[in-house]
Amino acid sequence: MQMPHIRIGVMLLVVLGVGPSWVPGQAGAATAEVRADKGKQIFVKHCAGCHGDRGKGDGYTLLGADPANLTSPATKKKSDAALLNTIHEGKSSMPSWKVRLSEQDSRDVLAYVRTLSK
Repeated sequence: MQMPHIRIGVMLLVVLGVGPSWVPGQAGAATAEVRADKGKQIFVKHCAGCHGDRGKGDGYTLLGADPANLTSPATKKKSDAALLNTIHEGKSSMPSWKVRLSEQDSRDVLAYVRTLSK
């Protein structure tokens, strides 16, 4: 018969801000921010050389055609699946990154790219 006390205790912890990380609205935002931060580190290391520090496509054009402007409305309109496919498989003059980046790394880069167009 201690169940009401447990519920009250959990609710009190949540109200005080010391609740579990799975509380709706908290974990999702924190996880997305962590993913984007990790993605930024990967982007700086592997992508900024061509796409530029801010993703505007103003980096080096070592491989031919101008690198994509990742802040453009056209990129913003693309689905996550399409962008992940480009990261993983490459496109025209962009090489495939599937041998260097894990699936999670690719998703982290995508999370960061999504912050560029905001």
